[in-house]
Amino acid sequence: MDPDFWHRKWADNQIGFHEGETNALLEAHFGRLDLARGSRVFLPLCGKTRDIAWLLDQGFCVAGAELSATAIKQLFEDLGLAPEITTIGSLDRHSAPGIDIFVGDIFDLTAEKLGPVDAIYDRAALVALPKEMRTAYAAHLASLTATAPQFLITFTYDQSKMDGPPFSVSEDEVRRLYEIRYEVTNMLRKDLPGGLKGQFDATEDLWLLNPK
Repeated sequence: MDPDFWHRKWADNQIGFHEGETNALLEAHFGRLDLARGSRVFLPLCGKTRDIAWLLDQGFCVAGAELSATAIKQLFEDLGLAPEITTIGSLDRHSAPGIDIFVGDIFDLTAEKLGPVDAIYDRAALVALPKEMRTAYAAHLASLTATAPQFLITFTYDQSKMDGPPFSVSEDEVRRLYEIRYEVTNMLRKDLPGGLKGQFDATEDLWLLNPK
């Protein structure tokens, strides 16, 4: 997807994809990953999600990747933290105790730059990408994190009614993208209350991906 699309969204404050509170599935089910306090959780395409504050409050360390510098400026303001900013190639790393966010194209991020990761939390990354980008994204994510376990949230709806993002990602596609590397378990499937963007019937799926 054209990076300018996302830069315009943040510049114009058109961020309906941003949840103003912690994701309910994260709160209810993240413990299924059985991570120790201090474990490092990676959030791809993280925006300024409130989920980061929750993860930090639970005693986890957080790493993230985000295209928009505006989003990350607002994130650290919301957290009440003043990050140290360092340039690493084409990326800017914003760091404070327990948190490192890399601003730029996630495909420019390498495992060496990112550092060790214990788990991935993907609430809004896979569903933000058009179909033609998802295979490369799934492979890149596994390479970045040494195939760390994933906590993944997707949506399914009639794509003819809306172009996305968020895009509809079927169970078949999740399995096509990930089963080569992971044991894929559907932990929960439910109707999305109020529909997608309050307009379209949709289901929400929660997946646990454990490396083979």
